[in-house]
Amino acid sequence: MGTQSEVDFRDTVTGRRQSWRGAKKHVKRVLGWRLPNAAMRATVSAVRPELRRTGRLPAPAALREVTGVVVDERFVMLGPAACVVAKELYWGKGRRPQAADDFAVRMFAALARPADVMLDIGAYTGLFTLVSTTVNPKLAAHAFEIVPEVYRMLFDNCVRNRVLDRTTLHHVGLGVPGSTVDMPIASGDSALPCYYSVDMHFSDGVPIAIRSLDSFTDVAEPDARVVMKVDVEGGEHAVFEYGQKFLAAHRPDILCEVLEHSDGARLAELLQSHGYQFHLVRDHDLAPAGELRPDQRHRDWLFTTRGPEQLRELGIPVGD
Repeated sequence: MGTQSEVDFRDTVTGRRQSWRGAKKHVKRVLGWRLPNAAMRATVSAVRPELRRTGRLPAPAALREVTGVVVDERFVMLGPAACVVAKELYWGKGRRPQAADDFAVRMFAALARPADVMLDIGAYTGLFTLVSTTVNPKLAAHAFEIVPEVYRMLFDNCVRNRVLDRTTLHHVGLGVPGSTVDMPIASGDSALPCYYSVDMHFSDGVPIAIRSLDSFTDVAEPDARVVMKVDVEGGEHAVFEYGQKFLAAHRPDILCEVLEHSDGARLAELLQSHGYQFHLVRDHDLAPAGELRPDQRHRDWLFTTRGPEQLRELGIPVGD
């Protein structure tokens, strides 16, 4: 975890750009109203139909929930007007509109189906938690989310899908144990924020505890099959640095977001001693195992100790 700036993230150049200098939430709120939303849809269909595939257009404000689809299974996500992922499912008719994102979901479902325990680190509103518990009714899930307002939606989604009995929610971050990070009670964004990280500072933030991945080693039995998703906006190095005991004990399959400017060599160093290979998640398959070098176009990677034939046996295509 880096040193936090004393400048509120929302007042930085990046923060102001994210919010369109405060205008985004007002524009998107209006575009969510029934008549403006209908006009927007008609205009996009006529002029820029490809925008639908981005999943970024506002969803109708009155829409309470959307149905997600993975293989032949169904799950529900609440609040598409506020949740970035639920909005994507709305525009993608139950699937994430971008090919690589959709493939990552289907691949993770294939890994979760035979698993015993799943950890969703940086869960946001719970897409991968819901996918995993939907395809595997015996799975025990652990979801980690540090942003208070996002955590509340994560809880509501687990209640709505009736999986709270086998899903443990953790309002803690994973990284450098004993540290804390400040997260705002309410972001004021146009949508529930999906990009906040432990390196950001918020003047009205409340302290959130950070624990080590190692401290959760006992959530799975020694012979349990474990699968993980890690999406922590650049904080994955700290997750694995303080997770060596966990990795040695369980050697989970890991779907991990690796941003373009991440230190791939350092990340590989933390994993290779446990027998991991690295596959870039592409639009329709996994790239052959190779060097962990951050990619400009694709951000998701599969870290696994399985060979390509073992992955193919699970129904996961691997390129030659």
